[in-house]
Amino acid sequence: MEVTPEIEAFYDFPSDLARPWLRTNFVSSLDGAVSVRGSSRGLSSPADQRALALIRDLSDVVLVGAGTALVEGYHGVQRHEVDADRRARFGLSEVPPIAVVTARCSLEPDSPLLTDTVVPPIVLTCESAPEARRVALADAGADVVVTGDRAVDLPGALTALAARGLLRIGCEGGPHLFGDLLAADLVDELCLTVSPLLAGGGAGRIAAGPDLPDPHRMRLLSVLRAEESLLLLRYGRIRA
Repeated sequence: MEVTPEIEAFYDFPSDLARPWLRTNFVSSLDGAVSVRGSSRGLSSPADQRALALIRDLSDVVLVGAGTALVEGYHGVQRHEVDADRRARFGLSEVPPIAVVTARCSLEPDSPLLTDTVVPPIVLTCESAPEARRVALADAGADVVVTGDRAVDLPGALTALAARGLLRIGCEGGPHLFGDLLAADLVDELCLTVSPLLAGGGAGRIAAGPDLPDPHRMRLLSVLRAEESLLLLRYGRIRA
């Protein structure tokens, strides 16, 4: 998949945003698995990675759950991992920060998110997280945001990102964070890559958590067919 101006337009965020706009990005197998052998890498492909890179290029901030950041080996976004010209054309900062959601402040001060990064990460946590861990992460350079009592208040977290001028939010999972975002009705878009694999029933789905009282209605925004029979789908939330 070559990233053309038309594909950039498909994935661009709405212009003149006045509130946070949250886009989630997942890859799944044909039978709905979110991982192979515990990681999404077994489902990914070069085309999917280019789509992920484009979404990062167009985002003010990358949002991720602490569990996914650990399993997938996250570090800070590097300059060579983004298209500087594209970000400049869209009026974005040089490199997007990573914002990590963690109710227990479980990120370690020597995590690559803190030690291998161009911009400090944002740690979104809550009052019940151990104060010593919050202080340690702040001392290591993280921007620690406390929102919520015993769980991270996700609407409050998005408000905190907006206060930092970070309205274009690209969320990379994982399933538990996605489920919580759905429960709070904060998801504006879902970008879903469907990998032409059958993984079996052992893996989870892209969303984990309780059923929604009322399923959220979505509309198809774009479909791209890439090499290796991959489908890249983009859906938008229908709001009354």
